[in-house]
Amino acid sequence: MHPSIICFGEMLWDVLPSGKQPGGAPMNVAVHLRNLGLQPRLVSRVGTDELGAELLDFVASHGLATDLVQRGPTHPTGAVQANVDDRSEVVYDIVQPVAWDYIEHNEAVEAAVAQANVFVHGSLAARSPTTASTLFRLLERAPLRVFDVNLRAPHYNQPVVERLLTSADIAKLNHHELALIAGWYDAPADLETAMLSLARRYSLQTVCVSRGENGAVLYHGAEFFHHPGFPVEVKDTIGSGDAFLAALLRGLLRQDAPAVCLRFACAAGALVATCQGATPTISEAMIAQLADASTPARS
Repeated sequence: MHPSIICFGEMLWDVLPSGKQPGGAPMNVAVHLRNLGLQPRLVSRVGTDELGAELLDFVASHGLATDLVQRGPTHPTGAVQANVDDRSEVVYDIVQPVAWDYIEHNEAVEAAVAQANVFVHGSLAARSPTTASTLFRLLERAPLRVFDVNLRAPHYNQPVVERLLTSADIAKLNHHELALIAGWYDAPADLETAMLSLARRYSLQTVCVSRGENGAVLYHGAEFFHHPGFPVEVKDTIGSGDAFLAALLRGLLRQDAPAVCLRFACAAGALVATCQGATPTISEAMIAQLADASTPARS
């Protein structure tokens, strides 16, 4: 039986020069988990507008249940203006307030989280009081808690991020985010020492740091694993980190060897970067084909 995974937080439209694309990290992670054969559920909120209806149709077309996605007439469906002038570092202007800022706590959501195996969330969902309150209540009931740090200025602050880190079992972040957080408590600057300091400070089982075109580093089982990444022709990096996280979780949940998990995750992220938008249709076989070209990860 597949593990039950809840992805909590924003679902929205990324507005690009080429048009709008479905997005939002939790939704992207859920779609990529589904592409890998898992059956995640999405907890979010959209407006009772046409954009909300289109998002619901999109996730349903990818095999995701929409019963835990709330709808409301008061606020519009979320949107983000994405600047892709620098294809390796996308800049986001995230509209506020929108529907996913008002995700309500209810019995159905709490029961789903309590019965799940994994709960995935980011920091952006904590930017507003209503959704933050729901998130903190659900974290108390969640089993394995995966924090996809995903800092987007100005939509975070140190106390909230530290509270979310304290609640987490697994943290995934990029090297810029690691440097910022490590600077809050004067942790050593080198990558491995900063990761170890983060893991110890917040009692994290697993820490994974993505490094863009330079691959990623995984701390798991008190060991470090490195992968140099894959050289690919980048169209945009939107959703690459989300595909990376979905693939990493798939491997960890299957209890694959950590080096194998990391290599597969790097391949998934690289493959998405060769496509436009956050959720291109990629399969396990496509990722494995790229992963097979990898140099072995070192520990």
